[in-house]
Amino acid sequence: MADEDWGAVVRLLWGPAVEPARGPKRGLTLGGIAEAGVAIADAQGLGGVSMQLVAGELGVTKMALYRYVPGKGELVALMVEAALPDPAGLDAETAAQDGWRERLGVWARALFAGFRAHPWLLEATVGARVMGPREVGWMERALAAMDGCALSGAEAMDAVVLVSGHVRGIAEQERAMGGGSAGPDAGLAKALDEVMREHGEGYPALTAALASVAAHGGQDQALEFGLERIFDGIGLLVEGRR
Repeated sequence: MADEDWGAVVRLLWGPAVEPARGPKRGLTLGGIAEAGVAIADAQGLGGVSMQLVAGELGVTKMALYRYVPGKGELVALMVEAALPDPAGLDAETAAQDGWRERLGVWARALFAGFRAHPWLLEATVGARVMGPREVGWMERALAAMDGCALSGAEAMDAVVLVSGHVRGIAEQERAMGGGSAGPDAGLAKALDEVMREHGEGYPALTAALASVAAHGGQDQALEFGLERIFDGIGLLVEGRR
């Protein structure tokens, strides 16, 4: 979406709900339009969403839908806002945690759950774009989780980007493996199984690692392992500042 189109998105996401100036009233709301788009994206992926399909789901013409939403870019922005969990739901859980590490861990796991519930969000939440109140609220709560760490604002922002990048990476792997509860590690092991049986002698380190996982567990801990190591690194910086 071009920068000059952002004004319409800002008004849709942040402004008061406005009835279309003309045309018949059909009981449409921005929330209902977004929910219809989310349902289609959950079933068919983001590429399956179109103004025509959303209009059909709502029982109106595409032209009627345009009176509320100017185009697909604005529609996707509304869908992201509707699909993201309300960050206010994190407040009680994070308030019960003792330190920044635990608070940021709650935030990261909740973000991962959101991506798992709506995998198309991974595609819809990249690049320069206007973010809605919920998405901005997620960023606010991540930074608030690090309050008191003695880091600069830039460092805190970079830490949040690092954590969210790890969460997104694991969610992307899980999505590529077809989702489900098995996780990306299990999918990778399954994909490698036949190859390793035939050619494992050429890859002794990988063969040994897979055998260890099979014998002792630890599979599909990449999300938690990565979070803990990232927090270890941030912790060293925090302690140095103190």
